[in-house]
Amino acid sequence: MPRDTEPPTGGHLPRDPERAGSPDPSEPPALRAPAAPADVSGKPSRGYRAVFAVVEFRAVFAAHLLSLLGVVVSELALTVLVYDLTDSPLLSALTFALGMLPYLVGGTLFAGIADRYPARRVLVTCDLICAACVAVMVLPGTPVAGLLLLRCLVAAVSPVFTGTRMAALTDILGEGDLFVLGRSLLRIVSQSALLAGFGVGGLLLAVVSPRGAITITVVTFLCSAALLRIGTRDRPARTTGKGGGTLLGESLAGARLVLGHRRIRALLLLFWLPPMFVVAPEALAAPYADEIGVGSAALGLLMCAMPVGSIAAELYTGAALSPRTRSRVVLPLAAAGLLPLVLYGFRPGVALAAVALVLAGAGSAYVIGLDQWFVEAVPDELRGRAMTVLTAGLMTLQGVGMALAGLAAEFFPVHQVVAGAGAVGTLCLLVLVAEVRRTAPAHRIRTEVRDGADQHMTSG
Repeated sequence: MPRDTEPPTGGHLPRDPERAGSPDPSEPPALRAPAAPADVSGKPSRGYRAVFAVVEFRAVFAAHLLSLLGVVVSELALTVLVYDLTDSPLLSALTFALGMLPYLVGGTLFAGIADRYPARRVLVTCDLICAACVAVMVLPGTPVAGLLLLRCLVAAVSPVFTGTRMAALTDILGEGDLFVLGRSLLRIVSQSALLAGFGVGGLLLAVVSPRGAITITVVTFLCSAALLRIGTRDRPARTTGKGGGTLLGESLAGARLVLGHRRIRALLLLFWLPPMFVVAPEALAAPYADEIGVGSAALGLLMCAMPVGSIAAELYTGAALSPRTRSRVVLPLAAAGLLPLVLYGFRPGVALAAVALVLAGAGSAYVIGLDQWFVEAVPDELRGRAMTVLTAGLMTLQGVGMALAGLAAEFFPVHQVVAGAGAVGTLCLLVLVAEVRRTAPAHRIRTEVRDGADQHMTSG
């Protein structure tokens, strides 16, 4: 039941009525996006406090926090429950896999919901559906097959929820720096929930049954729904849905438009590929701890190192760097972010491996600037579907990355697999970075030549 790898008064920023560049006449009208206001001052941003000053964002943030903590606890409890009922390690592990695999189905087939219906209605409905599914899981008579099926349903709903919320943030915070920092805060919460949630879940399972722990998620989903219903404004849908097309047709057409646009496709791949490779050391943490002969305490350190690096780097990048600097470091960080994993080739001990993981986690800070590029590249009427596809691809490729790492570890030593993921991933990203540069708008390239500074990218 995963949620994102992360929504007027006084906080809504009006859209800039002027485009930052001339539209390409050969480009489909649906992909001609309005440019977001560009920050060219180079001054440090107003920081995270400015985001929390927006009343609606506080409601979204609180709902996200409640939902995430409940989901992490319930994931652990559901895994324990399935194992208790079946004594099968395979089925127990499958409960984790089923939290990722349906993302592709839900993100592709149901993406049109994010633009076809008002965002608040979609978000509240998704929370209520998830609450109902988890409530059925709690019932003592629910068979194991039913538990796994319900988990799939919740996972299929999740990309619609996350994509809709991402698109709604542009309405609540505008398309500029506040949106970027708002997305950053939601990601920080997601990483922090992984660190705190499993610890809380372990303590909770020591005093209550797995079904009792899962019950908590019902409450968190209902509280999230209430916060979103009461704390956010009811805005109209991005598209009317009166064109005669079906929901499935709109979803697939949106996916085709997003993936068929060279610039947007390159940015999506820049979101997707680094996480696909960087999950290798986490997926193989237990085998690696066994390979170097360390205990469970060292394993815990290895599991926590990457989220710690990610949180620290994201906080620093969001609070200390200007929008221009965040934009400037996107491609260098993305290109070099996987290189620390190559240290695994020397079969390091726990300390050096933890340093490599912290550095690899810190490399994910490139996403802050990339968020701005993406929201500027995608037109408003396609934004919900684009962000749903983004979420679905991100989760799906992380699952693929875990599976491939596990498969490779059947034939090669674990330390070589992790080092290979770092090396192969870096080569792939160097090619992708070149493609992202090639698709940069002409006006941005001219600006770079004039003053040597990267500006925010707009659609291309």
